[in-house]
Amino acid sequence: MSMLRVAVQMDPLADIDIDGDSTFVLMIEAQRRGHHLWHYGVNDLWLDCGTVRARMRPVSVRAIKGDHFTLGAPEIIDLAAMDVVLMRQDPPFDMGYITATHLLEQIHPKTLVVNNPASVRNAPEKLLVTEFPQLMPPTMIARDRAAIAAFRAQHQDIIVKPLFGNGGAGVFRIRADDENLGSLLDMFLGGSREPVMIQRYEPAVRAGDKRIILIDGEAMGAINRVPMAGDVRSNMHAGGRAEPATLTSRDREICAAIGPLLRDRGLLFTGIDVIGDYLTEINVTSPTGLQQVARFDSVHLESSIWDRIEALR
Repeated sequence: MSMLRVAVQMDPLADIDIDGDSTFVLMIEAQRRGHHLWHYGVNDLWLDCGTVRARMRPVSVRAIKGDHFTLGAPEIIDLAAMDVVLMRQDPPFDMGYITATHLLEQIHPKTLVVNNPASVRNAPEKLLVTEFPQLMPPTMIARDRAAIAAFRAQHQDIIVKPLFGNGGAGVFRIRADDENLGSLLDMFLGGSREPVMIQRYEPAVRAGDKRIILIDGEAMGAINRVPMAGDVRSNMHAGGRAEPATLTSRDREICAAIGPLLRDRGLLFTGIDVIGDYLTEINVTSPTGLQQVARFDSVHLESSIWDRIEALR
């Protein structure tokens, strides 16, 4: 494979955890294969008279804590001159994020954007999953307070979370006798015009929330994320503990059902969340878990991702 010019759109490199960050190991693997890397932030991206440009810096990376990257001098580069753009900045999935997908859509697929920016825009984590209601726990997306109250009355024990949040922030469990639902909705709905997502609480989460990594629609690895005692959230950003995991027959059934859609929409690297027998989210913006899978199973999925990217180039 010839050398590729790879631009990585992500958060500041100085802020990442090199022991857990999936973008970092994707960069390490790209560099190992001889590809050339540039780094830029989403605020360094613009459209100028039909040309998508970014102020970016060449970068080299290494697995040395406190000394894990070196940046070169800034350059203004036409992104159409790149072979690959990795769109890897963290959510929130807001209008800034959506605007970036529109800009990157103008260069894709001549410049391969991973994941497909139009599909990312149309598939925020908590909405794409609703295309598979048969795989999900009972779920509502609403702002209507009476409808939300009726859902709670029916299912008793519920989870309420922001529709476009990430990392476990703003996730609440509301039991049947909890008097805080009204105040919680005041907080969510008063500060935003967005609906909220409400799901039936699944007790199986106490045993863990499984993150399954799919590459081009194929399940390739998994970890289990176990919540801390006294917390409903299993996200590792919220203190969840990663454990090794294997795929059950139900997990494989879920992956077989959603895999063709992910592949058809150019969602090359995705991470789904499964609690017990239920699919709860399909993460397409900047999914994580590569390093944890490698730690438990000695399988380096970043290599499989680059194999697929190279095949597409």
